[in-house]
Amino acid sequence: MSNMKRTGQTALYERLSRDDEMQGESNSITNQKQLLESYAKRNGFVNIYHYADDGVSGITFDREGFQKMIKAVKENKVSTF
Repeated sequence: MSNMKRTGQTALYERLSRDDEMQGESNSITNQKQLLESYAKRNGFVNIYHYADDGVSGITFDREGFQKMIKAVKENKVSTF
């Protein structure tokens, strides 16, 4: 556990494909958000932004949430992801 505050935007990415939906609640977008945000906060990451793709296959990079996150990284808006 770290008490050091980290500056800049922290990007958290969640994805659930249609195939993954059969796995149940443990893989849900909501659960992923909670797990990632808890980890980020425990480790001093601030300015948390979520990027998510629900029901989209990971076989392609042409995913709306993923592309928004990549754009933010390229624009130097994200310091950690």
